[in-house]
Amino acid sequence: MTMAARAPCHTPQMRRWRGLKSLIHDAVDATVELVREGHESTSRTVMRVTDEVPPLREPARVVDAVRRLGTSSVLGTIKVVNRSVQVVTDVGLDVALGEYVPEVVPVPLTSSAMSSLHWVGDAALGLVNAAVGDHLHQTDSGLDLSMELRAGDRYVPLTTEALRAALPEATTKVALFVHGMATTEWSWSLKSETYHGDPAANFGSMLQRDLGYTPLFLRYNTGRHISECGRRLALMLDELVRVYPAQPIELTLIGHSMGGLVISSACHYGEADQLPWTANVRRVFYLGSPHQGAPLAHFGHALTGALARVDLPATQILARILERRSAAVHDMRHAPIVDEHWLSDSPLAREALPLPHATHHFMSATMTVDPEHPVGRLMGDLLVRVPSASGPAMASSTFSIDTSHYGGVMHHELQNHPAVYAQLVRLCAGDTSA
Repeated sequence: MTMAARAPCHTPQMRRWRGLKSLIHDAVDATVELVREGHESTSRTVMRVTDEVPPLREPARVVDAVRRLGTSSVLGTIKVVNRSVQVVTDVGLDVALGEYVPEVVPVPLTSSAMSSLHWVGDAALGLVNAAVGDHLHQTDSGLDLSMELRAGDRYVPLTTEALRAALPEATTKVALFVHGMATTEWSWSLKSETYHGDPAANFGSMLQRDLGYTPLFLRYNTGRHISECGRRLALMLDELVRVYPAQPIELTLIGHSMGGLVISSACHYGEADQLPWTANVRRVFYLGSPHQGAPLAHFGHALTGALARVDLPATQILARILERRSAAVHDMRHAPIVDEHWLSDSPLAREALPLPHATHHFMSATMTVDPEHPVGRLMGDLLVRVPSASGPAMASSTFSIDTSHYGGVMHHELQNHPAVYAQLVRLCAGDTSA
């Protein structure tokens, strides 16, 4: 009696294991290429010397050709063996984990979850996606955090039935929270117990308690271009408004850091494509979003260029490593929210903010209590300076915008700080007084 062949399993658990293993094999290949570049840089240095000595010029070139052939053969063999091991171990994973179908359970939105194995794994996924998320997406890796919505303790497909089951007390007022780079939706729970005396408190749960909002949290790959994430979010919001169980829906969009840029991009594409959901947006909050770029990204770009111009093995290898930073990390230099901006690789002033019918609120912070302190002016909230967090450079302005500042607050603290929430709840309640 023969057993029927079992098809490979493609559960989330299996995809994660395959994705992690594939990333390791990709890293081996990348290391091989770095070794090759090191050899070539050393060779170019030697050849520049021997080319100046006529008797040595031709013999040295012959030796170098033999060296190049041998190096290429060895490194090529390593890559072949590496991918062969990948194929064999993929089969082993199918056998070992093929029947395991786990339930996908999000990390609890509580500060007490921090340091648990579940939290550590989720945090690692956020970091890996920020570093090489574009590569993960292009290779269809199981580590790619595809864009999805979280309602309460579950990720929900965009159907009326699924949303009704996840949100039995859904209200027409919806607040969507979009996290920043290198994190996941859990980041909105950072320091909850310290700030609010309740590990389960976050801006979403408190808006629900105080103003009857229904909170939703976005999860996405923060290594992809801002505009790619924004275009995808625009389509998701259009579907959300269409199938949401409580109508008519009123949207408040709240983004931290890169999340604010993704929201701005989604509003742009939603308006450009005349998607109906844009009419439902009432307020947009940008918490520490680098609308005019981030200093660290400018430094990384300058450092990469400087290293690449020095033809030594160490500098060439470092330059190659830095060049492979994700699309979103490159984007942080100029914060492009549309494809044309990052394709041109230059800062471009926006004509105007999208969605002029909505109110736009820009929140900045400085490490120092006094925003005029030299350290505060130079460093901002450590990652984003005040002018950049206060809104994009615009060629023209068709309506006023609201800005607020928080002294003695770090970049990551904007996601759950009591002072930020006080402003947020006041504005969501419709209080626009100073």
